[in-house]
Amino acid sequence: MDTRPIGIFDSGLGGLTAVGALVQAAPWESFVYFGDTANAPYGDKTRSELAELSGHNIRFLRSRHVKAVLVACNTSTANAMDAMTGEARGLPVVGVIRAAAQAAAPLTKTGRIAVLATAATVRSGAYERAIHALLPEAEVTAVACPRLVPLIEGGHTDPADPALRSAAEEYAAPVRANRADTVILGCTHYPIVRGAIEAALEPGTALVDSGAASVGTLLAALEARDAMGDRKSAGTRQFFCSARREAFARHGTAFLGWPVENVTEIDIRKY
Repeated sequence: MDTRPIGIFDSGLGGLTAVGALVQAAPWESFVYFGDTANAPYGDKTRSELAELSGHNIRFLRSRHVKAVLVACNTSTANAMDAMTGEARGLPVVGVIRAAAQAAAPLTKTGRIAVLATAATVRSGAYERAIHALLPEAEVTAVACPRLVPLIEGGHTDPADPALRSAAEEYAAPVRANRADTVILGCTHYPIVRGAIEAALEPGTALVDSGAASVGTLLAALEARDAMGDRKSAGTRQFFCSARREAFARHGTAFLGWPVENVTEIDIRKY
């Protein structure tokens, strides 16, 4: 048994999709969540910038004495895993991409899989590699969606929001054109606007939530290390961000459906 918290980070609100899945699957586990809202979005950053920012995030979570790190950010997973693993100094570091590919592979009936992701994730080719490792003949359509994260961070999450609907229609067009039957939401922000994305896709398209998929991988890693928490106790919840604390708490509460309270704002560059 290991009652230390799990560390989770993302560029902002998106990683809360993984938080919701973790609380549902393992409510006894404690966690420390960090959203790097001062530097969001990550999708327009270079690989070197992403390695630097992700390193700060890992060092901060290490300072909170976590037992493992869930990188609830596809962009960091795609571009900075080596840097993060080095900074973790032996702590398990679980990313989202492999888990999402593993969840998508058995769902497709046609072998046509689409990935909606940030520009940096698409440029990395990480999803194509992960999917082809499982399904070598798969046709992968990767679509960069640069407008979605700023819209979500700005509170545009209602499926009827005109700006959100416009963006969802734009990014769904190549998915429909390539007749993909399975779509990976390759940014943990995107499940927050799942309704708008579903409305823009063909009916019956299977959607894979990368954050939720990664929680199973994380818990399996903890189980293998005999590092699960005390199942008889309720886990503690700590939230940190690097800017706009009030907005983070307000939007986080609305999304999760339970209070995101006592959010602490930090200067991540100090770590």
